[in-house]
Amino acid sequence: MLTADPDAAARYRAWRDQAAGLGTSDRATDLARLATEVRRSVITMIDGAQLGHIGGDLSVTDILVTLFGAVLDVDPEDPRRPERDRFILSKGHCAASLYATLAHCGYFPKSELATFMAPMSALNGHPNRTKVPGVETNTGPLGHGFPVAVGCALAAKVSGASWRTFVVLGDGELQEGSNWEAAMTAAHYDLASLTAIVDRNRLQQGAPTEETKRLEPLAEKWAGFGWEVRDVDGHDHEGLLAALRPSETGRPVAVIAHTVKGKGVSFIENRVEWHHKVPTAAQVKAALEELT
Repeated sequence: MLTADPDAAARYRAWRDQAAGLGTSDRATDLARLATEVRRSVITMIDGAQLGHIGGDLSVTDILVTLFGAVLDVDPEDPRRPERDRFILSKGHCAASLYATLAHCGYFPKSELATFMAPMSALNGHPNRTKVPGVETNTGPLGHGFPVAVGCALAAKVSGASWRTFVVLGDGELQEGSNWEAAMTAAHYDLASLTAIVDRNRLQQGAPTEETKRLEPLAEKWAGFGWEVRDVDGHDHEGLLAALRPSETGRPVAVIAHTVKGKGVSFIENRVEWHHKVPTAAQVKAALEELT
């Protein structure tokens, strides 16, 4: 299993301690800078591996950076601390963005990112909790991560623990029925410590979500299942900080984060063919130039 980079972890803690004393706008600016660095790492990783889900990786980056940079109560040098907040990436195929975020936050050396999807690498195409610190549970098959998150939140309630559970889902993933069973269960048990974040980029493999299987009216569906619903621009760090606050109603929270697939790289943005596509050398150069 990979281990923490002590120097990077120390910088991460110092950065978070400093950010705690800043205004929301300044914290958002710092998070935006980190998100740019994570996106650059994602481009480089996918180029090196010649594999990856680049569109979804870029759409979810701001959500992951806000969580690990400002919201989650976690420690990269003690990733299994019992009192930690739990985070699950249910859309596990976007592992590159999670790995890059974890590395930039000190969970393991950034040099390891160069091994993404290499034979025997810990950083394979889907997150593995036995190999990568900061990964709470193995994910990949869509519709599996959310039920596990409900179990985590229920365990916290039963044991009287104060930690929160966060889960990020793809919008196309919501076409899996297991998610709605999980949503119904969370509302039934009033799991107020649970926050589900939907990466609402409106594209899935091959077509827009609304052409594949309509999800709208999505906010009303979550509300109908008994959740407290919040809509937010998924690339606005200040808005995300507000949306990821604890429940105000005693119900679980659903954050619908409206995002752009391929965010940050103009020729990838909102293009369905970039769900799983590798850029050419010239495109890599152009993408890194945009991400400055």
